[in-house]
Amino acid sequence: MPKVLISDKMSDRAREIFEQRGIEVDVKTGLSADELKEIIGNYDGLAIRSATKVKQDVLEATDTLQVIGRAGIGVDNIEVQAATQRGVVVMNTPFGNSITTAEHAISLIMAMARQIPQAVESTLAGRWEKSKFMGIEVMNKTLGIIGCGNIGAVVADRAQGLKMRVIAFDPYLSPEKAEQLGIEKVSLDDLFGRADFISMHTPLTENTKNIINADSIAKMKKGVRIVNCARGGLVDEAALKEGLESGQVGAAALDVFAEEPAQENPLFNTPNFIGTPHLGASTTEAQENVAIQVAEQMADFLLTGAVTNAINMPSLTAEEAPRLKPYMRLAEQVGSFGGQITESGLESVTIEFQGDVAQVNTRPLQATVLQGLLTPLLDSVNMVNAPVLAKERDIHVKEIKSDEAGAFHTLIRLTIASEDQTRSVAGTLFSGEPRITEINGIPIEADLGENMLFVRNQDKPGFIGKLGDTLGENDLNIATFHLGRATPGGAAVCLVQVDQPVTGKVLDSVRALPQVVQARALRF
Repeated sequence: MPKVLISDKMSDRAREIFEQRGIEVDVKTGLSADELKEIIGNYDGLAIRSATKVKQDVLEATDTLQVIGRAGIGVDNIEVQAATQRGVVVMNTPFGNSITTAEHAISLIMAMARQIPQAVESTLAGRWEKSKFMGIEVMNKTLGIIGCGNIGAVVADRAQGLKMRVIAFDPYLSPEKAEQLGIEKVSLDDLFGRADFISMHTPLTENTKNIINADSIAKMKKGVRIVNCARGGLVDEAALKEGLESGQVGAAALDVFAEEPAQENPLFNTPNFIGTPHLGASTTEAQENVAIQVAEQMADFLLTGAVTNAINMPSLTAEEAPRLKPYMRLAEQVGSFGGQITESGLESVTIEFQGDVAQVNTRPLQATVLQGLLTPLLDSVNMVNAPVLAKERDIHVKEIKSDEAGAFHTLIRLTIASEDQTRSVAGTLFSGEPRITEINGIPIEADLGENMLFVRNQDKPGFIGKLGDTLGENDLNIATFHLGRATPGGAAVCLVQVDQPVTGKVLDSVRALPQVVQARALRF
């Protein structure tokens, strides 16, 4: 029975969904880092919002954690790289609060345009300063959006409803998508020079940190109005304060700050500044939506292996998971076989998918092949960290897909280039079960059992008898015996399934046979 910890306040619907799906759940909010480290080893999943910080020391305190679910978009409070290294899936809910955050950004645009917070404060103080709060219309003004993903696209749509012209800077926005959204894709400098309003909807990265700074403010239209409902740190707050005081920036509205909770900030009491306490996702609908989504995603993963909205591994839907299951088993066996017969450092890996398997989602299969390949060579490898571990070791990974079937309706082939030679192994499915069909280009048909002996040898008379005698002398009972050869008298391979583990003593005896080139004990 999987067990999940909810460590931040979220809708009760999350707990209800976990329990309805048969998952044990504990709700413990307000934990210190030490308290979290003390108990995290008791759980398979961790559901959080923004308060819980999942740093490397927390991740190192558990060998059981499989998934972290963030009820919201940002994962700044999770050390994703450390989670990936530990093989922990990190999920978020990118769509649950898109509408709410976009609406808040539009609200701040309107609030700046009509100076609503300042007018309210003045009116409630008994002053009737009607002439002081002369506003502007947003109609026909240009809105520049930095980051046009889920939320940015909604902001663009709502702004167009207000008859604003929308331009956007986003390196990942395709011309086709921009045309579909009815917006103009521009460079960042072009956006700075043309926009009357600027709204940010981009993650905080090394490239986007302080994207609004003194230099960029100097490039903007005088009187520009700036909104940030995305991430604290996108704006150099000191530079923004100077821009507001000089009049270069006509108004600014921040929902997020570099340091939160922002109980003190140089922007406070600056003229024409509006601040809200990170309210972008704070609606009843959004909080329930993200709680439901994170619980459903985590439950699907823990119960079926489905992966949705993962930050650090390929997605695998609940519908795909059952269909891919036999292919996943085949991919793992092919990868494991390749890893167990490799005796020198890996340089490159080529994974081929042919026939039926090429028509499914192969990204999880590629990760599974790498998991099988690296598991005999490294500790604690799984689908999540296998691609990262390969990249860290400068192992070049190439994928080839072909819908056309050859001798088999489906085939996965792994070719491994190591320091001294190239090896390959291929397999197919027979009645839904994995079967090895080729080793180093030599045809063979073999099912894989728990204890296997793999031998590369020269095809010479009497070899099979000598090998059988050697195994018999070591009290190893043969379950299955599979042979393949390139040419008569040439290179040959042998796969023997035995009932007991193959010991080092047995391998020494097999390697001593004159025709043997390589002998390895394999386990599956």
